[in-house]
Amino acid sequence: MNTAAPAAIAPSTAPAAAVPEAAVAPRTRLRITRRGRLVLTALVAAPLALGAGLVALNGGAAVAAKDASGVTLERVTVSSGQSLWDLAEEIAPSSDPRDVIASLVDLNRLPTSDVSAGQQLAVPVQYSH
Repeated sequence: MNTAAPAAIAPSTAPAAAVPEAAVAPRTRLRITRRGRLVLTALVAAPLALGAGLVALNGGAAVAAKDASGVTLERVTVSSGQSLWDLAEEIAPSSDPRDVIASLVDLNRLPTSDVSAGQQLAVPVQYSH
């Protein structure tokens, strides 16, 4: 067995480190707080919610209007003293006048069922004679 004494470590002649030990901050692990998670979630979710909302609001834009559905129309001029009821009985004698009037009001976008003499109305060909 070798019973030699361990060699003594000679002190270094190099100058000591210039940075004091207290100035070096211990390395800490970053942690996200509850508030931080909420903010991060909101930042990610807000554009997604905005996009979904825009898609939902704009979803009906591709629907065609009723009067552009390919129905052939004919123009009829309202005579003096003529009402929509009279006009409905004249253009569609075999149909219920209430249905024809509702169709004419909707098709011509009339605010009421009142018409005036000389007013031109679009009538579907199915009703015209």
